[in-house]
Amino acid sequence: MNVLTANWSIYWHGFIGTLELTAVSAALALALGVLIAGFRVSPVPALRGFGLVWVTLLRNTPLTLLFFIVVLGLPRFGISFPFFTFAVLALGCYTSAFICEALRSGINTVPVGQGEAARSLGMTFGQTLSLVVLPQAARAVVAPVGSLLIALAKNSAIAGSFSVVELLGTYRPINELGYSIIWTFVWIAVGYLVITLAISVVFNLLERRLAVSR
Repeated sequence: MNVLTANWSIYWHGFIGTLELTAVSAALALALGVLIAGFRVSPVPALRGFGLVWVTLLRNTPLTLLFFIVVLGLPRFGISFPFFTFAVLALGCYTSAFICEALRSGINTVPVGQGEAARSLGMTFGQTLSLVVLPQAARAVVAPVGSLLIALAKNSAIAGSFSVVELLGTYRPINELGYSIIWTFVWIAVGYLVITLAISVVFNLLERRLAVSR
């Protein structure tokens, strides 16, 4: 316990850093995931092709390699951001590919007649997708998306190796002070547990609420 109390400010700073990184990356991942899922089911071949390439590349690229590409590669093209922004781009884009596929599986559960009925009323593809299909598909994928965001929170630990303030990175300054490395990591694990359990609780409540409203 003395490891935690004596280094509370370091732990707290890292904990808040992980929370911020998770929240902003999740927002980007959800936005991109919905957009790319729309591309994947679009009647426009070019959009379907772009969505397929996006998902295939990102799902099959190790996240650590993607961090290197974003953090070290983009500045070579004159694109310069704070390390936090680079980390958000890497985590958000990577997770968006998985959210896209989760949403696409949800879209496939919506009866075809729903879309046909919407089109018969004169709705465009965009209106049909956003007003009819996606609201129903989202209910079916609340639990999978929650699991993906929990994975995102844990994946954020990689950002500590790229000069981003987050929870796992707190072990370095604490270890330099001579504290037990075992207890240092125990309290880091507790921090991640708090974050992931909070996400789990939120999505469990959301799943129940949406299930009742069906």
